Amino acid sequence: MSTLYITQQDTVLRKIDERLKVTSSGQTLLDIPLIKVSQVIIFGRVTVTPATVATLMEHSVSLCYLSEHGRYIGRLEPQFSKNSLLRVEQWRAAFDEQRKLNIARQCVLGKLANMRVMLQRSNREQESPELTNAIDRIQDAERAAEKSKNLDVLRGHEGEGSAAYFAVFGHLIKQEFSFPGRVRRPPTDPVNAMLSFGYTLLHNDLHAACNVVGFDPYVGYLHADRYGRPNLALDLMEEFRPIVIDSVVLMCLNKRIIQQEDFVVELGGAHRLSPEARRRFLLQYEERKNTEFKHPVFGYRITYQRCFELQARLLGKFLQGELDAYPPLMTK
Repeated sequence: MSTLYITQQDTVLRKIDERLKVTSSGQTLLDIPLIKVSQVIIFGRVTVTPATVATLMEHSVSLCYLSEHGRYIGRLEPQFSKNSLLRVEQWRAAFDEQRKLNIARQCVLGKLANMRVMLQRSNREQESPELTNAIDRIQDAERAAEKSKNLDVLRGHEGEGSAAYFAVFGHLIKQEFSFPGRVRRPPTDPVNAMLSFGYTLLHNDLHAACNVVGFDPYVGYLHADRYGRPNLALDLMEEFRPIVIDSVVLMCLNKRIIQQEDFVVELGGAHRLSPEARRRFLLQYEERKNTEFKHPVFGYRITYQRCFELQARLLGKFLQGELDAYPPLMTK
């Protein structure tokens, strides 16, 4: 099953028989079997009929609302998981500083390892002193993170590794795009606009995985507690950032799927993908999620989409005492 993205404005999503149809001014733009859809993400002014919302909930299909430009607004979820025992263990671990640190450390190690691998792959193609130095700095951050005695120190080492990675991320881009470093709110250049948009999509997928498994997405371990922030979804997405979103961004840029003219500059210098470029990005994101790879722990082939849920389930097994540690996804 896949995600249904609806980006065209002033359209209507309705359920007819066992199919989902997207229409505009009486014309059918898309007609897809309901059974093939795992979640629906709508951008901006899209109407979903009440009967369709009810059908999506009955079939355990979540409905996510984003602004026209991809800013997260909210989501509707099917009936909450009955796995209260898992949530008890999740909350118990959140009050145990050592268990909390152990989980957060694994999330950081997964992220740093995958950042390092991204740079190593590029460095093998054309060795660069800057990339080599960044790889060494990330390895230093990994070693320091393994020895961290508290969360604040661990977060500091995660920040050091991320800073080294993004300092040379521009070296991985073959088009004439400048990358001044990571800029978030708002993204003031095309590369950061793509990264921010991609991370929003990834966060939504990990939020959905938390709900499917039975977690409370708002109780996490690595990210500091903040009202309204889904910390567990953010924790789990860390290891996927480099190998899913950063990979998609580089693919779009280096293969010229998206170019300079595909961005709109708004008041204040904020950059946004044009509607057509956004559709091309979503296509590449879906292709990446459905790419198969050999899982380093289990040894069988799996898609990234399936792995989102698998990693959440592995965390659940650790919390319930079935595993000695949470094994983050680390690629080679």
